[in-house]
Amino acid sequence: MSAAAELSKGLAGLGLTLPWEVQTRLLQYVALLSKWNRTYNLTAIREPSRMVSHHLLDSLAVLPHLEGTKTIADVGSGGGLPGVPLAIVRSDWSVALVESNHKKSSFLRQAVVELNLRSTRVVTDRVEQWRPVERFDVVISRAFSELSGFIEAARHLCRPGGVLAAMKGVYPVEELAQLGTHVKLREIVALHVPGVRAARHLVLVEPLSTAEA
Repeated sequence: MSAAAELSKGLAGLGLTLPWEVQTRLLQYVALLSKWNRTYNLTAIREPSRMVSHHLLDSLAVLPHLEGTKTIADVGSGGGLPGVPLAIVRSDWSVALVESNHKKSSFLRQAVVELNLRSTRVVTDRVEQWRPVERFDVVISRAFSELSGFIEAARHLCRPGGVLAAMKGVYPVEELAQLGTHVKLREIVALHVPGVRAARHLVLVEPLSTAEA
């Protein structure tokens, strides 16, 4: 099955209806990722059709659970996942792609230019050290670190009432057991990603102020 057919089928499976122009841009991102991957080793997945399911659809599966979002930071963005697919589909969002690796951030900058992502910026810095002027509605990660490490590194990027969203594979029983009193667990969502047989979960936690914790 071609990447275009895989995307069309997968979007239907997710219940997403996207304009042709948006679908084209998503496929352009896959082509760009595949091209740069030969030199920069951005992902272990080489086949464009598998990139559609394991990268595009995997990233877009979180969309229904991020309602009310206007600003989002993708920390440890790597090759732009999930930040770039989210930025393509939700052009009304302000997106920050945070990546400390200079080669990967170079790719991200090229992707932002070629895909004309006007509301997206690339930040080449360590998450722990970055101090933006304005904080975010959502701070999301995909395989950044264990849940406690992600919270510790990125909680300062969340606005009051904002959410940390950790994309996980199997239900993270041990990681959840290590959560401290400084966060409130909002929800754990089991995600169905078309074309991906492995388990997927989204963990949503809210950092608490010192007074609340």
